[in-house]
Amino acid sequence: MIKSRIREILGIRYPIIQGGMAWAADASLASAVSNAGGLGLISSINAGTDAVRNEIRKCKELTDKPFGVNIMLQAPNAGEIASMVIEEGVKILTTGAGSPAQYIDAWKEAGIKVIPVIASVAMALKMQALGVVAVVAEGAESGGHVGELHTMSLIPQVADAVDIPVIAAGGICDGRGAAAAFMLGADAIQVGTRFLSAEECTVHQNYKDRIIKATDISTMVTGKTLGHPVRSLKTPFSNTFAKMEADPSVTPEEILAFGTGALRKAVREGDPNGSYMAGECAGMVKKTEPAKDIVEDIIGGAEKLLAAAPGLLA
Repeated sequence: MIKSRIREILGIRYPIIQGGMAWAADASLASAVSNAGGLGLISSINAGTDAVRNEIRKCKELTDKPFGVNIMLQAPNAGEIASMVIEEGVKILTTGAGSPAQYIDAWKEAGIKVIPVIASVAMALKMQALGVVAVVAEGAESGGHVGELHTMSLIPQVADAVDIPVIAAGGICDGRGAAAAFMLGADAIQVGTRFLSAEECTVHQNYKDRIIKATDISTMVTGKTLGHPVRSLKTPFSNTFAKMEADPSVTPEEILAFGTGALRKAVREGDPNGSYMAGECAGMVKKTEPAKDIVEDIIGGAEKLLAAAPGLLA
């Protein structure tokens, strides 16, 4: 068993967290991951506050294990979600796209354990000062919104800088990536892209098929000119988006309008003109399988590699 402060803090069997992927992370996936011994997350970007509330209630029916909610702080309804999770008795939150400072006191008073996603040492230190229980240090290999630093260099620097547990994310898809993250100083890992292929994940089958067919060069980053870089699979949508960004005659407003609703189209409709967010490790996902098998394969693989590590020394 891998030693981890996160296991004790969150009350989970394995130090693995499922990414709170917008539109994709719902009660079906979250409960399956939690039942498998990890920590499942429900996304707050699921058709409005009431829809997220319903997913939380569904998850409570599907598992008696710990689970959490991921809150995108730049979402228009972030304030509503921040209050709703207290009402619904959610005990674990991850946050992204900004600082949760304005909500921290209320969440802590409600007994909620807060884990922000960060992309730099400076932000990790700020979050530690706020009293969060851990941080997710996410490298640019990840799918969706990405920062500048990559996992291999980000994780050890954050781990050296803070006293709280660090959860590594970005490009981790199997036991090899997990073992590397633990060696870099992480207390746990967060996995997103591979869970998109889980049987319990309710994304459109076209989404799963694209992930499974992906190769090492199947992703690209768009949105840098807008200040919000996003990694996704190369599709007619992402290629057009990139061309619009490179065209000085196209305004940022036009580009944003073109991208509005693109993720939902991919997740719910399998539309080729949608945004299929995925990490660089998509090329390592080869099949659809139960979330339980994914959890056990990643953690089991990491345990074997870490146990065999002394054999690498002459």
